[in-house]
Amino acid sequence: MLQPSSKQNEATAVSVSGRAWLMLTLATVGFAVNFWAWALLSPLGPHFEDSLQLTSFQQSLLVAVPVVVGSLGRIPVGALTDRFGGRVMFPLVSAATIVPVLYLGLAGHSSLSALLAGGFFLGIGGSAFAVGVPFVSAWFPPERRGLAIGIFGAGMGGTAISALTTVKLATAHGMADPFLITAAVLVVYAVVAALVLRDAPGRTVPIEPLAGRLASTLRLGITWQASALYAVVFGGYVAFSVYLPTYLKTGYGLAQADAANRMAGFVLLAVAMRPIGGWLSDRIGPVRVLTVSLTVVLAGAFAQAFTPELAPIGTIAFLALAAALGAGSGAVFALVALIAPANQVGSVTGVVGAAGGLGGFIPPLVMGSLYGAYGSYALGLALLAAVAAAALTLTGTGVRQSVTRRVPATQAN
Repeated sequence: MLQPSSKQNEATAVSVSGRAWLMLTLATVGFAVNFWAWALLSPLGPHFEDSLQLTSFQQSLLVAVPVVVGSLGRIPVGALTDRFGGRVMFPLVSAATIVPVLYLGLAGHSSLSALLAGGFFLGIGGSAFAVGVPFVSAWFPPERRGLAIGIFGAGMGGTAISALTTVKLATAHGMADPFLITAAVLVVYAVVAALVLRDAPGRTVPIEPLAGRLASTLRLGITWQASALYAVVFGGYVAFSVYLPTYLKTGYGLAQADAANRMAGFVLLAVAMRPIGGWLSDRIGPVRVLTVSLTVVLAGAFAQAFTPELAPIGTIAFLALAAALGAGSGAVFALVALIAPANQVGSVTGVVGAAGGLGGFIPPLVMGSLYGAYGSYALGLALLAAVAAAALTLTGTGVRQSVTRRVPATQAN
């Protein structure tokens, strides 16, 4: 695993330009804004359950549709970013997300079919992640990419903005308000991004056709290894961020606003830990960070499977899960930046990001179905513990071997 010396770190720190940090800041803001839009339906899930008389499965489907569309959309968006750069793709994705946000706010919240249609196109916002990773990676040297991509990944805190504001705005001013405000922010960002964003000098631009690049990406071992790990760590984060309000309301009887606030706390802790996971990966290697993170996920999910009292055991379990999932998410893309070829980072990111999003799509459906069948979430959380154990095994075997083969012996453990 990569372990740059302090002198190397100091030299690298000097070589990172102010423009690189500006681009990182703008990319992180763009990611947060698009994720804010992407997560608009989740906090309102309990409201739609009551107003539209949705079943547990229908509510799970409603919050999961934007996740799966945003996830699958990362595959072509990542490949297009390799070709056209973040300067083009960030404003484009942000502008495209405005349309479903306005539709949902003005006309698309009166029936399940309308919500599903709007939620489908709302998924475009979730594809912004595949724009930012290759964009940021090109601006930073290898020794600092873990930290840089981790900071960018903190933009997933846009879901916390949604959790903290959506229900309050809808309750105080009407259902349209949170959507109209988000649309206005997207407009501002799209304009700023079009005017200010610049791709890194010397960015590697692939010349292969899109289909050929995707096929080449799918032949890389790191693509599948990182996809499996990201499906667990980021998928777990997404699943909890979209389903936690429902889980807390149904399993613990919390009010909608209280459940949304607790979800926001979960999200904020995970967001704070993501750059820390990237920073630690630069120093001790992503394999070690993933090993610790997955061990904590396994323990936290196992403890919560027994549905302990929310205070203190349940709260501790969820906070531990949030921290571990955030740090693990940062470590996965430090791994990608370390191993993936420079001209395929976007394509690899797209596939890995899709896997992470799909990892977040399946658990809410499983949790809703299991609760409907058994009246308990215990089995779903036990399944998460089992999946974390499998990912931990993969990390200690195949992933460790890939890092050892790829990283020069002088830089590996």
